[in-house]
Amino acid sequence: MSDDASDAVPQPGSRIAVAGASGLIGGALTRSLRADGFEVVRLVRRAPRSADEIRWAPERLYVDTAALEGCSAVVNLAGAPVSGRRWTEAYKRRIRDSRVLGTRTLARAMTSLEEPPRVFVNGSAIGFYGDTGGRRVDETAPPGEGFLPALCVEWEAEAEAAREAGVRTVLVRTGLVVAREGGAWGILIPLFKAGLGGRFGTGRQYWSYVSLHDEIAAIRHLMDSPALSGPFNLTAPEPLTNREVTAAMGRVLHRPTLFPTPEPALRLALGEMAGDILASQRVLPTRLLESGFTFAFPGIEETVRAALGTS
Repeated sequence: MSDDASDAVPQPGSRIAVAGASGLIGGALTRSLRADGFEVVRLVRRAPRSADEIRWAPERLYVDTAALEGCSAVVNLAGAPVSGRRWTEAYKRRIRDSRVLGTRTLARAMTSLEEPPRVFVNGSAIGFYGDTGGRRVDETAPPGEGFLPALCVEWEAEAEAAREAGVRTVLVRTGLVVAREGGAWGILIPLFKAGLGGRFGTGRQYWSYVSLHDEIAAIRHLMDSPALSGPFNLTAPEPLTNREVTAAMGRVLHRPTLFPTPEPALRLALGEMAGDILASQRVLPTRLLESGFTFAFPGIEETVRAALGTS
């Protein structure tokens, strides 16, 4: 790879491979990159139907390595949804394997490329920190305890092979993405619009959120900054409690928020996953802010309005 600074980051016209391009974040990233003149190739689990698709089968540790040649960046956002389903042992295996094996497949593939990408952006999550209570944490904090922290540690470790091969490797620990198209807010927005919204449990747990716009802008900022590598928290600058988020949703949507969901009901309906919803995560994007990134939507009300298209 060239040592010239102009060659250190992907340039418009170059190829970028995206795994998880059909998901909420991956789809938005793909649209953003294509709008700026990048050639995006999507990793798919079936036979490719067009020149912008690459076959992979992460459960078999397979990817069409030849098709990755010449990509200036690889972005891995693939993974089975964490929310929306009960965490049976079988589904927990699916959550784990979709992330760990996918990352292993791509990182190992990069070690065999004649021309490795300039940067590997690998998805992770603030689940890394576990339940932090009211304590503020940033990228210097150790992992927490439980299923999600253990998963994130294993997930991130699989990207190490790419770093050792000389590829600049960025780990994006994403918070709760605010978007009406999917994720947690894809469920919350219709409930609040119907006047059925309310706090979860006590409402005192911290939620570390981020607008979809800022999530994509942050990923692109990290791709375009050749000195940046390692973990970055992708969360708004000031986390809020679930009670504060609930109140803000009511104000923006002009709806009452009178229907709290008690903790026992959440645990009955969702099983182990309820622990993630009720956990408190007060996560700060320290390294992202120090890198010069500016949030377009730092506050919750403007973030919700952006998701609704009313900002």
